[in-house]
Amino acid sequence: MYRILSASSDTYITNKIINNRFRATDANVGEAATIDIFKLYSESTISGSTSPIELSRGLIKFNLDPLKALTSSILDISHSSFKCNLVLNDVYGGQTTPSNFKIIVFPLSQSFDEGIGRDIINFSDLDTSNFLTASVTGDSPSAWYITGANRQGLLGSSDIDIISSGNLNDGSGVVNLYAEQTFLTGEENLNVDVTKIVSATIAGQIPDCGFRLSYSGTQETDTVTRYVKRFASRNTINTRIRPKIIVKYDDTIQDHHQDFFFNLSGSLFLNNSHRGVLSNILSGASNTGVKGANCMHLILTSGSFTKTVSASQHSIGNNFITGVYSASFAVSEFDSLLRTEVITAASATFTELWCSIDETVGYYTGSLVINSVPRTSYGAGPARYYVNITNLGSRYRKEDKVKLRVFAEDVKRPVKYKKIPLESKSQTFTSMHYRVKDFDSGDIIIPFDTKKNSTLLSTDSEGMFFEFYMDSLPRGRTYVFEFLISVAGFDQIFTNIIPKFSVD
Repeated sequence: MYRILSASSDTYITNKIINNRFRATDANVGEAATIDIFKLYSESTISGSTSPIELSRGLIKFNLDPLKALTSSILDISHSSFKCNLVLNDVYGGQTTPSNFKIIVFPLSQSFDEGIGRDIINFSDLDTSNFLTASVTGDSPSAWYITGANRQGLLGSSDIDIISSGNLNDGSGVVNLYAEQTFLTGEENLNVDVTKIVSATIAGQIPDCGFRLSYSGTQETDTVTRYVKRFASRNTINTRIRPKIIVKYDDTIQDHHQDFFFNLSGSLFLNNSHRGVLSNILSGASNTGVKGANCMHLILTSGSFTKTVSASQHSIGNNFITGVYSASFAVSEFDSLLRTEVITAASATFTELWCSIDETVGYYTGSLVINSVPRTSYGAGPARYYVNITNLGSRYRKEDKVKLRVFAEDVKRPVKYKKIPLESKSQTFTSMHYRVKDFDSGDIIIPFDTKKNSTLLSTDSEGMFFEFYMDSLPRGRTYVFEFLISVAGFDQIFTNIIPKFSVD
């Protein structure tokens, strides 16, 4: 699963001195197209201060509900493959840009109102939030505990604006809860790991209030002017560069019904649905749900050969998936009861029976062909593949989640003649990834993720597929999927996949 979460609100707050007369501490820029981070030292004059410092700090909030909704099913936020990165894009318009500085990102302990201000020249628009006030409920303002959202402290404290550290009850004790990034040239994008913050927020340990970003530590208080680091906000016209949280998680299911080989461990899956909805198998007079680890047996038979393996409700991380069961095992081609058939046909056909642990109740009977591992004479070049998506529509809604089927085959694969109607089965690849490109600009919106495997294709008895959330893509654009197949040490990228699609 690769998802892109968009910001639900953002702004920046400032105490900038206006015309050497007053500070714009009650100004709001909630609808500005940028989030400006700056620090000015003795650049203005104001009564009562000999070397005044002027600051701005960014505030940003994301809707985490799409992730929270998945925690009861496929998403295990404690899994090692779960990763979240906060990404803000630099906006360089020829302005002076500081270098050699550090941006620090804290989770907010107070929620904020974005506001409708736009004036970033004179800061004349008044609204919340601002340097003094976080939000307003009715006629009652909620002030920051220290102006500029600057009261930091331990998670659980009731009088802080930002959370600097806390105990997340994971055995690590008190840990830092902020993220930092160093900018060398000053033109880099912000890209920081906020997995710990997002996980704790989803778990209800950290208030779901968003983030505060600013220059780090003494860079806000020293005698250096840093003007201005500018990021695109959620109100910028260019939807591609708006703030985002990139979520990566390996929820891949790889079923080997189509490519089970002797001597290699493989996995078989069984799905159960009630009126089109995945549901646990009901068994016995009391209709008890079959669930949990080692809840059934899978029996393979071929002639006088029999193999019984334990099967479980399938889990991703620590989450059991409703209505999905799996078993992983290997079969040796050198078993004396199979050897003759394997030598003759380079394969063996088995009856597969999924049944209760006491083997008195059968749940499903099917067949499985296990093949010998293919061996050929040495060939130095990669195979040539044809790749296509068989069910991609031309237009989708933002809220759509789609299951896309991918067909791929070696163009030199031997043709197997069948009775009409002919149906060519897709080959299956256990290392095939997708990416998404903007059709018009050529920009890569979602890259191949070969580390966390968030873009890895799943496989089942029908071939290969992946599930995709259209809310990861900006509206009003046209996109194409592209694929990467890694086989025998070769990587091949497949472009010009037809058709293209758009998101409304």
